[in-house]
Amino acid sequence: MAQSAYIKFVEGSAVSSLTLDELKAQLEHYREQLTLTGKQLNWEYDEAGFPYEIQTKPEGEGKWFYLKATSPRYKYIVAGVGSETSGETPKHYVQFVLPEDATHGDKAKGNEFCKYLAKLWKAELHLFNGRTMYFNPRK
Repeated sequence: MAQSAYIKFVEGSAVSSLTLDELKAQLEHYREQLTLTGKQLNWEYDEAGFPYEIQTKPEGEGKWFYLKATSPRYKYIVAGVGSETSGETPKHYVQFVLPEDATHGDKAKGNEFCKYLAKLWKAELHLFNGRTMYFNPRK
């Protein structure tokens, strides 16, 4: 059974919604940061820290894309954006999905990406295991 993690934009988040292209750009920025870290360490850290390529399929155009592994230890992760209506206002979110044949490494990397993005956007994170982490300012 596939598992999902959600980054939900709530009151106090740095952004209120996100497009698929902005999500791709943020993941590319994450990869660039790992490349710079690797240069400082004199190690190819970007390949170990982000062992995926961003790929799209025609049926997912504008809705989702997937991260296809470049290493045999990983397979792939599906990422997308969406919204749900709660009352009158729509609540936007980013969803990461681990397909049934995903590896433990995919789950670990998915958690890593979700935590990084949720912290960056000051959002509420619902992890693959059902637990919730709050990075948004709360009272």
